[in-house]
Amino acid sequence: MKRNGFTLIELLVVIAIIGILAAIL
Repeated sequence: MKRNGFTLIELLVVIAIIGILAAIL
């Protein structure tokens, strides 16, 4: 398993987390 970048799923997860944190803050 290479870790040279983000997969689509990882990217969506990161965006979701940022969105939730932004909504809380």
